[in-house]
Amino acid sequence: MNRILIVLTLVTFAGSSVFAGNPDRRGEAGAYELVMNGWGRSSGLWSMNSANVQGIESERINVAGIAFTPKTEIEAAYTLWLQGSGVGVIHAGVVQSFKETNAVALSIQALNLGEIERTTTQNPEGGIGTYKPTFINIGLSYARKFSNSISGGVTFRLIEENIGNLNAFGFCIDAGLQYVTGPKDNIHFGVSLRNAGTPMIFKGDALSTGTSIISSSTYTLTVENKVNKFELPTELNIGAAYDFWMGKKKELKPKIFKQDFRLTALANFTSNAFGYDYYGVGLEFGFKEMFMLRAAYRFEKGQFSTATRLDAYTGLAAGLTVDIPFKEGGPRMAVDYSFRATQPFAGTHSIGLRFNL
Repeated sequence: MNRILIVLTLVTFAGSSVFAGNPDRRGEAGAYELVMNGWGRSSGLWSMNSANVQGIESERINVAGIAFTPKTEIEAAYTLWLQGSGVGVIHAGVVQSFKETNAVALSIQALNLGEIERTTTQNPEGGIGTYKPTFINIGLSYARKFSNSISGGVTFRLIEENIGNLNAFGFCIDAGLQYVTGPKDNIHFGVSLRNAGTPMIFKGDALSTGTSIISSSTYTLTVENKVNKFELPTELNIGAAYDFWMGKKKELKPKIFKQDFRLTALANFTSNAFGYDYYGVGLEFGFKEMFMLRAAYRFEKGQFSTATRLDAYTGLAAGLTVDIPFKEGGPRMAVDYSFRATQPFAGTHSIGLRFNL
């Protein structure tokens, strides 16, 4: 137990050393798609379940949770991000466990930004065609159960952003730990460091312009504009959760019991290197792990006043899950939905389809 606490403390302080920023640096980072969670289940808790998240959705919150995948999990999700803005977020991934204590995962995220009117200084009104930005990142994750209580994992992620004739490439690492204890394995703690990686910079032909030089003769000189590098939106998550099991006990094996009703209370703190910190609480109610309802509230400095709010999100998130087995103890199929309230726009809606094989 003491060794586990030491490891958690070291990870926490290691993550804290990355954060030299403050809210005054808000907007100075880029690649904010890395903190956009479009998975249908965890987004209903505002991604604040870093202590007890499991399966492929762990790759976006705390990769250690991948280790709890029983066999194979496949999931795809689509999000209407700030409905009315025309932005969509696509998530897809697969987890495969092996040797009972290890799991690997492959995940992909892509943004659908639609077509944008192309403009230039000579044609500010457009009429010269359109372009379609491409924002995509691919993650390869590995997690392991080191004991019945503690698991850890790491994700290596490649990032690509393409805007017209401009490209930017980057690389980042996520790392996390989860600790489970209690008489029913109902007490959870988690810590994760996300998006620690290389700065990115845009390069491409769009930065080059031709300039006419007039001297004794006229000739054209190509000039390349300089652009600044930008950092990744690094964040540190620290969370806790507690499961209240209720209902009549059913003995599955000697001294191993199952109950039909579960109520999970959770709390989470997120330290952002380039903005205000987040903290919040959430509840998830489950019946036989087949029907689940969840709600959460995330707090951020200044969010209760339109004069000081710097985010479109007002704090509330909610969601539901229907998880049906094809046969008892066999493969399962689940549909997840979540909603996050915003002002303006008509909220953010996520829906996902998940298979556990």
